[in-house]
Amino acid sequence: MPELLTPQAQQAIQRGTEYLISVQNTDGSWRSRTNMGAYPCALTSLAGLALMAGGHTPVEGEYSPQLRKAVQYVLSCANPTGLIARIDEEQRPMFGHGFALLFLSQAYGMERDPVQMQKIRTVLEKGIELTVRSQSRDGGWLYTPDANGDEGAVTVTQIQGLRACRNVGLEVPKSTIDRALGYIEKSVNPDGGIRYTARDRGPSRPPITAAAVATLYNAGAYENPVAERCLAYIKRLLQTSRGGTSAVYAGHEYYAILYTGQAMYLSSEANWQFFFPNMRDELVSRQSTDGSWNGDGVGQTYGTAIALLTLQLPYKYLPILQR
Repeated sequence: MPELLTPQAQQAIQRGTEYLISVQNTDGSWRSRTNMGAYPCALTSLAGLALMAGGHTPVEGEYSPQLRKAVQYVLSCANPTGLIARIDEEQRPMFGHGFALLFLSQAYGMERDPVQMQKIRTVLEKGIELTVRSQSRDGGWLYTPDANGDEGAVTVTQIQGLRACRNVGLEVPKSTIDRALGYIEKSVNPDGGIRYTARDRGPSRPPITAAAVATLYNAGAYENPVAERCLAYIKRLLQTSRGGTSAVYAGHEYYAILYTGQAMYLSSEANWQFFFPNMRDELVSRQSTDGSWNGDGVGQTYGTAIALLTLQLPYKYLPILQR
């Protein structure tokens, strides 16, 4: 058993995994059941990543049949433009597109069948092209490919997706990633937090700051002074907050947990030891009787996938989340 994973946490992981399997649709998708939209591409990608984080792959593991169906579903979401999304069900499709790049790139690295590998590669290459040409003048991305704007939360999903694609051997223009990292750097406030967009002068947004740190580390910027300042900002908030992550990340807690876990894990063992035990116990205590977690009003698939991705970081199965 990995260090820091208690028997209670392992039991929670098993129950959460069984919950995800039980609510997968026959077409391989997962969907939200809230009034915010179904977001099937985004949620299927996140749920698939959660299964992969537990050691399951499309070619082996107890839940490989479910993962194969998930991969096929996300592939079916690819549009002629390169956008990977169900446009009629996803009001902000660039979120799902970024998560799909991340999920399919991990699947591509695990796949052994040459025909399936080529199918995934084709969708990823067109998806990369879509992201590259959708980048704003300032270096970020917004909710739709033709928005000609940007904001931090969408931008980090594109950077992480592109980085994951490059890690499995796909060509990604270095200039695109460099401009995107520059966008994050332009969005930093004096307190070390990241604001909503690079051009505004609004307050720091802790959830986006957590995501930015994780993304900078994913991109290999381990000694980037911006990453260090942002991480110090997040740690300061967590150390001084009596309400834990709920108070720090109000309204977007699960989104922030997803990235804070990655940031703490990738940055140093000391940061990981500071963050994970409390987060682990908090997530275990929040799990519902059916094995799910309800995340940020987006629903149980979203919350459960993020809780599982965080709790299973010690397993070190997902290549993009390895030190």
